[in-house]
Amino acid sequence: MKILNLYACLGGNRYKWNDVKDDIEVTAVELDPEAARLYQERFPNDKVIVADAHQYLLDHFKEFDFIWSSPPCPTHSRARFARRETTEVAYPDLKLYEEIIFLKKWYKKKYVVENVIPYYEPLIPAKKRGRHLYWTNFNLPNDLNERDSSIMEGADEVTKWCKFHDYDFKKYKGKQRTDKIARNLVDYEAGRTIFETAIGIISKPKTTQTSLL
Repeated sequence: MKILNLYACLGGNRYKWNDVKDDIEVTAVELDPEAARLYQERFPNDKVIVADAHQYLLDHFKEFDFIWSSPPCPTHSRARFARRETTEVAYPDLKLYEEIIFLKKWYKKKYVVENVIPYYEPLIPAKKRGRHLYWTNFNLPNDLNERDSSIMEGADEVTKWCKFHDYDFKKYKGKQRTDKIARNLVDYEAGRTIFETAIGIISKPKTTQTSLL
């Protein structure tokens, strides 16, 4: 099974995919060279490409059996909008919706596009789960088994995120803020549940909320 993991960062969504299915070939695309280096260190068997994920999708989508895309979220986030008096203004990056439309109309296999809940009404309806929106061409469980990350804010936040994601974010020496990278990673339990669902494996529910939408 060939998988394309776009805007891969440090692979929060990808962390438990091999627990679900052994025979997968993952190609990860990440523009930040330092994040790409650490992703490769974390997942040595994946093929890691430093490139523009948006263009890579357009050029290579036919080569894969499953696609996950997590486009940058800052221009859509409610947190940024709440700080609008002190933050530089920016148009919402509509590459998010370009990819949703493109995958919906051109890609016949299974896909996920993930982003934050925006400060505006989403231009294309999505499935809301926890702190995230998901655009998919398959049904998602109501419960993604996502762990509660609300306690991460406050003093020594990065250390808390390191424990939460089972990863030492302090190894990152690039230009992005370390707390932002940690905060934006998809919870690995949600990544696992979505991947299980995508390949038709429905795990035993951990809660009583089991119906599909």
